[in-house]
Amino acid sequence: MNNNDWQPTAPLAFLKRRSQITQAVRQFFLQQGFWEVETPLLSHDTVVDTHLDPVPVTLSWNPAKPNEGERTFLQTSPEFAMKRLVAAGADAIFQFAKAFRLAEEGSLHNVEFTLVEWYRAGDDLAAGIQLLSDLAEAVLERGAAEQVTYCDLFQTHLGVDPLSVKTAQLREVCRQHVIDVPSSFGEADRDGLLELLLSEAIQPKLGVGRPTIVSHYPASQAALARLDEHDPRVACRFELFVDGMELANGYDELLDADTLAARNRANNEARQALGKPPLPAESRLLHAMQSGLPACSGCALGLDRLVMAAVGATSIDQVIPFPVRRA
Repeated sequence: MNNNDWQPTAPLAFLKRRSQITQAVRQFFLQQGFWEVETPLLSHDTVVDTHLDPVPVTLSWNPAKPNEGERTFLQTSPEFAMKRLVAAGADAIFQFAKAFRLAEEGSLHNVEFTLVEWYRAGDDLAAGIQLLSDLAEAVLERGAAEQVTYCDLFQTHLGVDPLSVKTAQLREVCRQHVIDVPSSFGEADRDGLLELLLSEAIQPKLGVGRPTIVSHYPASQAALARLDEHDPRVACRFELFVDGMELANGYDELLDADTLAARNRANNEARQALGKPPLPAESRLLHAMQSGLPACSGCALGLDRLVMAAVGATSIDQVIPFPVRRA
């Protein structure tokens, strides 16, 4: 530590702008008929994802034995709890939530960050995309978002169809664009190669001038989105990009509990193959979906990155006062 470690890393002018943006986002949702909720940061459940690692917390009821107790997690997003509210009858809800993800640090990442997340019953993919576009336009004032499919992006920028291309060809495209493929990638890691090409060769060009919303990701990247009933090769998932940054990730939500259970098993197998511990496959969200989750669309937007885009910041440290190294 040094004598100046008490100082915020963010200029006060940026923090004031952050406050204004927070209020603008809140007013946007209130005017749309949403109501604000709060859900736990600490939960026995957590999103089961191959690449998202929650912060584990031992919940001890005995102060003399703080390392003995129940396994809980700081949430990577409020998704599970908010969907439980939707299953209980909440029609249109949003919240500002602190989220936590291990091993995430850099110009766009901090272990602790802020999400704006929302769900509305009755919305489908098109309605979810439109709401996200309207929000971005209201806050950033850069016009309505350009809308493009994942397939169109790859065909336009790289000349390949991401739904049918072979892994060998993807590796060749990486070579042509001087993109190093990590040694950890297996020969059959098709999604890893697609994600690498998207982030390195395509993403820097997205959202320049006006926001871009990309939709219809491959079914293998569905996460918690349902598959398109007209083309099950793709998922009803969408993402917002501004100035080359991914700002938001949304779904026409998966409703089938058995499919969620199967995806949880697959993700835990993938985690263990990477040397990571499995996460709880059984959850109260699973029980809520078995009871009945209504058709809905949901989305999570990184507030920190939204502020970065608004003020022209190049590092998340410029829009949060005390990143983890100074917290």
